[in-house]
Amino acid sequence: MEALPRRMIEEDMVQYKLFLIQPGSSSSQQTEERLTHLVEEILAKVAPLLIQYIWQHQPFNLKYHPEKGGIPAHIGGSTQFGDNVEDEWFIVYLLLQITEAFPELAARVEDNDGEFLLIEAADYLPKWLNPDTSENRVFLYKGEFHILPCPSKSTSVGFSKDVVPSVAQALELLYTHPEVCRASSKISLALKKRLEGYPGKIKSGLHRAHCFIPAGIATVLAQRPDLIAPAVSAFYLRDPVDLQACRTFKTFPPDTRVLTLVTFTRCLYAQLQQQQFTPDRRSGFTLPPHSHSQYKAHELGLKLAHGFEILCSRCRLPSSEPNAPVSCNPQWKGFMESLNRNGYFHGELEGSARYRELTRSAENFFKQSVASKSSALSPGEEVRQLLHSCEPFNLEEMKKNESQLPQEDSDSWLDITAQDLERLLQERSGGRADVGSQNSSSTKQKQHAGDAEERGKEKEDNIEEEEAGYSLVAISQGMKNFLKVMSSHEGAELPWSSATQPFTIDPDSMANALGRLLGGKDEELDSDDLDDSDNDDEEEEVEEKEDGFCGQAEMKGTETLDSLKRYMDQMDEELMNTNVGQSFNRTNYNKAGASGDSSHPSARDDLPRDNKLEEKEEEIQPLDVDVNLVTNLLESLSCQAGLAGPASNLLQSLGIHLPPNSDPA
Repeated sequence: MEALPRRMIEEDMVQYKLFLIQPGSSSSQQTEERLTHLVEEILAKVAPLLIQYIWQHQPFNLKYHPEKGGIPAHIGGSTQFGDNVEDEWFIVYLLLQITEAFPELAARVEDNDGEFLLIEAADYLPKWLNPDTSENRVFLYKGEFHILPCPSKSTSVGFSKDVVPSVAQALELLYTHPEVCRASSKISLALKKRLEGYPGKIKSGLHRAHCFIPAGIATVLAQRPDLIAPAVSAFYLRDPVDLQACRTFKTFPPDTRVLTLVTFTRCLYAQLQQQQFTPDRRSGFTLPPHSHSQYKAHELGLKLAHGFEILCSRCRLPSSEPNAPVSCNPQWKGFMESLNRNGYFHGELEGSARYRELTRSAENFFKQSVASKSSALSPGEEVRQLLHSCEPFNLEEMKKNESQLPQEDSDSWLDITAQDLERLLQERSGGRADVGSQNSSSTKQKQHAGDAEERGKEKEDNIEEEEAGYSLVAISQGMKNFLKVMSSHEGAELPWSSATQPFTIDPDSMANALGRLLGGKDEELDSDDLDDSDNDDEEEEVEEKEDGFCGQAEMKGTETLDSLKRYMDQMDEELMNTNVGQSFNRTNYNKAGASGDSSHPSARDDLPRDNKLEEKEEEIQPLDVDVNLVTNLLESLSCQAGLAGPASNLLQSLGIHLPPNSDPA
């Protein structure tokens, strides 16, 4: 299959395109006019969401792109989201809302990982769908997820997995067979779960904190709250050259500091809060003692001031010529009409304080998104321009307002316990039950007074011993079953799907789980078994090819096993005189003269050499593979000290979740 050459996307950047689902026979000029008009309509539609959103690096943007390289004319853009991956998923939510409101459009979205939507729903994808066969197959259409199918026994609609459809062919199939192309319910649910909470998640993702900042910065943020992002980024990514400008604060002198409420995203707040920083003594910024009640507000304000000063030091002074008002732009009138149709002003009376505030926010959004040009100002230039155009601030008045500030938000969400982390991981992995929390819950229910408490404790200890026994059996059998599975170059097929079959320590459910694990290859649980009935013909073809090589493989397999056995015998002879064997647990035998304790010297050291060779087979006692396997896994798990590592990852892949080690030793 010859894949179409893909355009490389920068790291931490998402790229999105919106196509006309039925371009028709319109000329290129008519198509451009139609798409350009749709840009204004779309931005007006999503303006209520975008105006209140603070982007990490770059905002959501749309512009017209003419036909090029086999890709039809479309509207689209790209956004660098940096450390805040929520920006990327918010854009996915926006595209779903846009395709639902404008059914004549279908959207595609990718990042540097490719089809990241498929990565999120990887557990439910059909077998034929992989990075090599997904080119131009994934679309958002009418507010739903769509995947162009591969022809099967149930339907002839679709493109073969060896064919890369062009965008035009894909759009035509999507338009003529939307129901067949709609993604399965499990895939849709997995993706919608990732988007759960929007649009309310926009506000819940913000954090308001008190900060002592220069009055000029407070004035700028009152006009443009979104400028907090480039300022935090400038401080977060500062270098020694940037800090030279902060030795003497020319733009934001420290003697004008006031206490104000600043709105961050949680990502920006965490970046600012978690960095340790000591200011230059020449800067004029000082910090109170750590015990001071407003130490955090002083520290946050100091870091913000450095960020804004760095921004302004990177640009030249603004032009003295005033900018033309937004109302002079011919697009402004149509944009305001679209806002009114979409209920942006919520019935506010024209001229009221709330109406003026909403209008000012709409003007800022219009300048950045609708009327923006290639010669857009840098963040530092925007800050300087705002300082130049705003009225001089009244420092005394701002200090009086300090006592009337709203309460800041708690940042307890920054502190996460091991239990909270485990709960989050369980939610992301399908809600698997936590053995430790189950044991803790059952223990609380068994608390009684006097003798009843003692009896309950003894009973609980017995249950824990039984559960431990079942855990060891599950680990051993799960590993053996994993090793039996035939895997290919595409990766290992796990014998357990933790997202659908939760592992518990209950004896009855453990017996059923072991039955599934030991049931052989016919009962292996695979994510594709959920909804892959239309690929039976492919599996039959693979089986026929495998049968053709069966005889030859058996002959080669026998020769390989014989050769391997000879090597193993030679290794045993060489290792007999070393201490390597003492590190393994061996199976004990009751034969006369044979001892299974490998920790003691051999009882036959005084025998002649010939007798030693005759007794060689008895001296090489078989290892207890199960005990050695479990022992090594538990030792590796203990060395991880509760952190992520190979042992915990392997056990969780097998569906086995062990409680934390409570042994102080």
